[in-house]
Amino acid sequence: MPVRVTEEGTMVGVEAVVDKDLASSMLAATLGAQRILDLTAVDTVKLWFKTAQERSLTSLTVAEAKAYLAEGHFAPGSMGPEIEAAIHFLEHGGREVVITRPELAFEAFDGRGGTHLYPE
Repeated sequence: MPVRVTEEGTMVGVEAVVDKDLASSMLAATLGAQRILDLTAVDTVKLWFKTAQERSLTSLTVAEAKAYLAEGHFAPGSMGPEIEAAIHFLEHGGREVVITRPELAFEAFDGRGGTHLYPE
């Protein structure tokens, strides 16, 4: 919960937005998790999302994810926070992030769907 410390030394709650993707990746990395399953609204991560050139990605390295993020493929209000969180997790000891829809979770976790992100 977001708080601030008053002059008297007590903590009071403050309004803030907590990025659930980044918070989850930080917690997972701190706990030494090797894998994250990120459930979202799409089957796979896509380039050129919702355009005639749309293309699904089944696997990505951190370097590729960073490049696509810099090119603007992952919007801040869409896939951007999930990709940034995946990068953070993989740069802090994680071995894999799987992104897909909830109903495809088992298949994706077994490597039969979704997008799989790896350190290299």
